[in-house]
Amino acid sequence: MKKIVWIVAGLLLACNSSQKTVTKEAAANATVDPKVYAETITEAELKEHLYVYASDEFEGRETGQPGQKKAIAYLKAEYENLEIPPAQSNGEYFQKVPIEISNIPVGKLRVNNSDFLLGEHVLTFSRAQSENNEIVYVGYGIEDENYSDYQGVDIAGKLVLMKTGEPINTNGTYTISGTSEKSIWSNMSESLGKRFQLAEDKGAIGVLYYDADNYPRFKSRFDYMRNNSNGRMSLKNGEADSFSSLFIDGILAKELLPTIESDHAPKKIEARVTLDFESSNEEVDSENVVAFIQGADKPNEYIIISSHLDHIGITPEGEINNGADDDGSGTVALLEIAEAFKKAKDAGNGPRRSIVFLHVTGEEKGLLGSEYYTDVEPIFPLEQTVANLNIDMVGRIDPKRDGDRNYVYLIGSDKLSTELHELSEEVNSKYTQLELDYTYNDENDPNRFYYRSDHYNFAKNNIPIIFYFNGTHDDYHRPGDTPDKINYDLLENRTRLIFYTAWELANRANPVTVDKAAD
Repeated sequence: MKKIVWIVAGLLLACNSSQKTVTKEAAANATVDPKVYAETITEAELKEHLYVYASDEFEGRETGQPGQKKAIAYLKAEYENLEIPPAQSNGEYFQKVPIEISNIPVGKLRVNNSDFLLGEHVLTFSRAQSENNEIVYVGYGIEDENYSDYQGVDIAGKLVLMKTGEPINTNGTYTISGTSEKSIWSNMSESLGKRFQLAEDKGAIGVLYYDADNYPRFKSRFDYMRNNSNGRMSLKNGEADSFSSLFIDGILAKELLPTIESDHAPKKIEARVTLDFESSNEEVDSENVVAFIQGADKPNEYIIISSHLDHIGITPEGEINNGADDDGSGTVALLEIAEAFKKAKDAGNGPRRSIVFLHVTGEEKGLLGSEYYTDVEPIFPLEQTVANLNIDMVGRIDPKRDGDRNYVYLIGSDKLSTELHELSEEVNSKYTQLELDYTYNDENDPNRFYYRSDHYNFAKNNIPIIFYFNGTHDDYHRPGDTPDKINYDLLENRTRLIFYTAWELANRANPVTVDKAAD
């Protein structure tokens, strides 16, 4: 996984607050009215696509399963009919994404002459093999602006021990925040990955993580997966020995460091620790579908519009999860947007920047297709990628929401680029007049949707994003998510908004500026 590059651009905005993004950043074809192309995006065509794409024939589009193969064949055929070429230089629409199912391993962890069995005092979800004559204790495993558990500690090639929580000052305030408020490091769901990634970036071969409060939660998941033979999908690691993530209970933690509850100081621990966990993994054949319209005079700058092509397949009882909203709605929206841009190009009004139409696989398995595109094999350079507009569930109405039905939730538009947020607002005001709802853009929103769809893999690479979303509903991830429940008038208007936004991004004089740091 690539490291996140932190960029603070200060006041380097291309325009000031009194300058209207759409009207003042004139594109070469600014005299062209995009409405004529937006109007080719229609309820009727969206509905026609979706009744096929979310039909029983596609079997819920489970990653790697026959239904997913039917889905990618459908997308390829549509792009061929539109005469929109594939993005890859090899002439293929399908970008192979190497995925594997990591079955629950078997084995044990040995400390000196004592064995700790998998599923009792230690948990891991993948293969882990190593012999260590010492481990390094790194306290909380935190590195922040004014605090580091890694100060003066070398963990390269080492197995590290860390615990949950964060440092507290003698006066009871939290060291990171300097106040009585906890920081992000106390939020397990957000900080766990940060801790592991930080250790990996510093060269550790693995982490032994102690969290007494959440160990039962980890064990519950482990037991469920073992009892149901339900492995975890992940990108296939080409290296023989990958980074090991292990969760340990209090008994094992105190075998390694008896004072772990009260001792926060990093130190070396002399102990022979052997990891002996074997797993048989199964390869999954899956692929992204990527098409492309080359820009007229800025062909090496790219706007990526994305949606995920997969869903969750068939229930154990044999019911099909059709995924009409999730993310059939985003998929057909992307097809219609592609058609609109192609009509513009055929009329001599093609975009100045290149447009990439990216249908990703494995979103439901952990954003795998987009992770592969951004972190392993980007077809086009990320440093030349101007923005990502991600479409995931845009055909329904959130039953918990009050207000105008002609709305869409926007997430992330202001996270990296002030200009992108302003452009988005102005485009909507000029063309579509939806109610733009930022409820789920709140940093404190417990749903954390910003981290839960494919745009996040672009955002973590400092690429400005907008995530378009209608919210969840009672049919979310259930067989009831069928095409007859889609609000096609809303789907049409939301799709047109995304097209207009992409149009402005593609045709303005300068790319939107990144003026905020990646999260």
